[in-house]
Amino acid sequence: MNTIRLQRFFSRQSYVISLILLIVVVAVNYSFQNNLFELRIINNNLRTMMPLMILAVGQAIVVIGGGVDLSVGTMVSMINTLLVTWITPESTGGEIALAFALVCGIGILGGALNGFAVAFLRLQPIVTTYATSFIFSGIALLVLPRPGGSLPRDLVTFYRSTPLDLPLGLYVIGVLILFWIVLRSTRYAQYLFAIGSSSDAAYATGVPVRSVRVTTYVWSGLFAALAGIALTLSTGSGQANIGDDMTLNSVVAVVLGGIALRGGGGNAIGAVIGVIILGVIRNIIFFAEVPTWSQTLVNALVILAALAAPGVIRLIRRLIQR
Repeated sequence: MNTIRLQRFFSRQSYVISLILLIVVVAVNYSFQNNLFELRIINNNLRTMMPLMILAVGQAIVVIGGGVDLSVGTMVSMINTLLVTWITPESTGGEIALAFALVCGIGILGGALNGFAVAFLRLQPIVTTYATSFIFSGIALLVLPRPGGSLPRDLVTFYRSTPLDLPLGLYVIGVLILFWIVLRSTRYAQYLFAIGSSSDAAYATGVPVRSVRVTTYVWSGLFAALAGIALTLSTGSGQANIGDDMTLNSVVAVVLGGIALRGGGGNAIGAVIGVIILGVIRNIIFFAEVPTWSQTLVNALVILAALAAPGVIRLIRRLIQR
């Protein structure tokens, strides 16, 4: 009976194992970096991780609904180039707010394009979002062929600040967690998990499968726009391929967060934890003085292990049951 209850607990709170893994990697990182828990270091680390955290939550919603979005990284790049083009060091507060609102709208439209193609044209999510990634990448190159741009100094300084002596990243994490708690309590979330588990069964019970599936990509587009804003504030400049690598990292963070790629289960809070795990692992690689030429290999092995872990665990469970 206790075993059954334990299995139910871990199935409902899929991020618990990720939290345990986070504690382990933080302990290892602390052994290499004694000042890990200083406010300045925490602020720097969270500020670096923040764009991917935001992006991973949007990716988590899509994956839970049974899809995947391979265009989010290039969408971040597109948002970055648009922002540094529209915002200059002389821009007023109203102009900055308008630019932020416009790029959020563009992110929503990009997500709606993906959602329409997947839900109504019935194209495969991987193929569709991979194709649209070239559209967003092309727009980024068209807007900003060469790296450049500059934001107002006060705006960048705020992003690096610690309001009430707490890293800004902690506030963002709190907002992301609150967003998921509120979303999880709605009927929409029930539809989301039902569609991810079996879209045919969900349709048979009256779930509006197409409209819900479209909204998952709309959420992803909006969060990609917010991630693009965060990344632009972090760098203070623009580059047409600045966010391209974030696509795979967002998927890996989702997997590390305990969300199955087949859909129908998981928790967006786990995606945030997965991003922190990825960031801490990279810190370990750096402070362990892994040679530069082999860091890419280590990163690839970490990603491969994260993607393969769920299948390995299922295989072990089947062997034990036999």
